[in-house]
Amino acid sequence: MPTVILYDVSLSMCKPVLQSENGETFSKKNLALHGVNCLLDYFSVNSKLEFVSVIAFSSLYEIISPFTRDFESIKQKLQQLEEYDKTSIETALHGVNRLVLGEWGSATPCQVILVTDGHVDFGPLSLKDSLSNVPHHDGSSQFPLPFLFPGKLSVMCLATPQEPSLHQVLPLYRRLVEMAGANGGVFTPEGSLTLKSVQAMFQKMAETNFAPFVGTLKCGNLESRVVLSPAPQTYYKETDFETVKRAMSSTIEVCGFMDVADVGSPMATSRHLVLPHTSTKVEGDPNSVKMEVDAEDESGLGEGNTASFCVLLHGALKVENMAGLCLLGENWFGVVYSWADGKKKSNLMLSVLEPGSNPVPWLGDLNNLGSTKSDTEPTPTFPVRPVEKRSYSQNCVVWIQQAGLQSDIQKILRHARKLPDKTQHFYKELNRVRRAAISIGFISLLEGLADIFERECTLLPGAAHPDCALQLTHAAGVLRKPYSRDINFSIAPLRTKFVSDDS
Repeated sequence: MPTVILYDVSLSMCKPVLQSENGETFSKKNLALHGVNCLLDYFSVNSKLEFVSVIAFSSLYEIISPFTRDFESIKQKLQQLEEYDKTSIETALHGVNRLVLGEWGSATPCQVILVTDGHVDFGPLSLKDSLSNVPHHDGSSQFPLPFLFPGKLSVMCLATPQEPSLHQVLPLYRRLVEMAGANGGVFTPEGSLTLKSVQAMFQKMAETNFAPFVGTLKCGNLESRVVLSPAPQTYYKETDFETVKRAMSSTIEVCGFMDVADVGSPMATSRHLVLPHTSTKVEGDPNSVKMEVDAEDESGLGEGNTASFCVLLHGALKVENMAGLCLLGENWFGVVYSWADGKKKSNLMLSVLEPGSNPVPWLGDLNNLGSTKSDTEPTPTFPVRPVEKRSYSQNCVVWIQQAGLQSDIQKILRHARKLPDKTQHFYKELNRVRRAAISIGFISLLEGLADIFERECTLLPGAAHPDCALQLTHAAGVLRKPYSRDINFSIAPLRTKFVSDDS
């Protein structure tokens, strides 16, 4: 999910901090920069698809970097920041709402990381003043919390328990997190304020909120290690009578397949890219995990030329235009399908449905779905299809107006004048019109066609082929027979020395 980093650039961030390890002095701004860089390094290894934006704030706010995946450019912009005046967290949170709503809308979950020094301000625009006036805000200056989107707030406070201001500001930060909802948190360094303690604080927050979801995609005897991006969050919903809290299982089991048209577009709690997982060692960190992301089917084999079931499933769903019904937990389902954001690039996508057995109303209880081959008696469907196979190239007969009937009769006569070359076409059109007339009870048309054929025989020129008169006379005679009223009967060509069955 997108992430917004709120970076405090007030004057209090210039406070020097003596490092007990080596005697060097760093400002809180330098420590914050080191922590944010560590967080971006974590993203570059474990969350390559994360969109990150940075907002610098004091009494005003400025968007330093819009949402991007270029973490190196963010690092360069952070090094160029200057200090300004006092801190106004309320102003910064207003900026977050405007930024996220303008870029992602009100339905996309977003993480907000507030990096500040824990300094207590006084007077207007201070955090204490803003929170004390929350009940008195009118509609024009509404307090920015809770966020106007599904948001999660994490506060990175660069202060130690030895600083008196921390005890005053911690309750205020906790109230901010509580107002934002979504189980955020307040993080402080352990021990003294050093580069290592700040790095450990950001590492702890990253592992809590941005840990990659590595699971197993399974279908029958086939399985593959996959990564979901973004990592799925714990489902939490309060109703009038119960509170539902569910965590996704590490095994995503494909139960069956169905057409994408049958699944439609059901309501989903979240959507995630399903990516093949490759575990490799990263230099300097033996416990780290490096993900190789291959979105295309052709590039899914990886560097070791190892077959991946994830790539196989993606290709099959894409070609067959089908979706897979997945079991994510006890009585919790999802749908996996091929999704394309352009003409060439496509990815395997997982839509997480609402917990329960009936998240898709038009499919009914998902626990009752099964293979059609398991049914002992086929269920009739409507409309009822005819037994004989229809040709899709054959146009249906439409006689709403008189011109339609005349056009069909004239077409038969055109073929009749070109006999025996058009023998098969003549009888094909004749049987088509005859069946249409019988189906609507237009029996008099058959007698009329017989009269027309007999009249055509008398009008044939002297240079006409002899078989032309023979076939017209044969067709006229059969049309007057009682068995020609059977809709399943077909008039066959007359066998002559001029035409055979294979003509």
